[in-house]
Amino acid sequence: QVQLVESGGGLVQPGGSLRLSCAASGSHFSIYGLNYVMGWYRQAPGKQRELVASISDGGSTNYADSVKGRFTISRDNAKNTVYLQMDSLKPEDTAMYYCNAWWRTGYDYWGQGTQVTVSS
Repeated sequence: QVQLVESGGGLVQPGGSLRLSCAASGSHFSIYGLNYVMGWYRQAPGKQRELVASISDGGSTNYADSVKGRFTISRDNAKNTVYLQMDSLKPEDTAMYYCNAWWRTGYDYWGQGTQVTVSS
């Protein structure tokens, strides 16, 4: 089993910054964690969940067009933690943000989510 716990969400004004963290734990992840692609997704009220950013074990990253140049995903494999640095936040970034761990063998885990609200 893999447990994912997000933190770092909150209320921020437009133009501000937040850093989300996702800590992964569990014996399975301790052994196979480097095989997982880690990602951040978000879901706004009334909308579908969408990929924000992902990072492979080798550090290859992928971003949604809407966040390119503003968000940065990174991972610390020693700490089993993935981060999402969010700068120049906009009201349309308001959503519940979820951490995901995915392995092509079929393992797919989700965190409980952390709320990000961008408002003046």
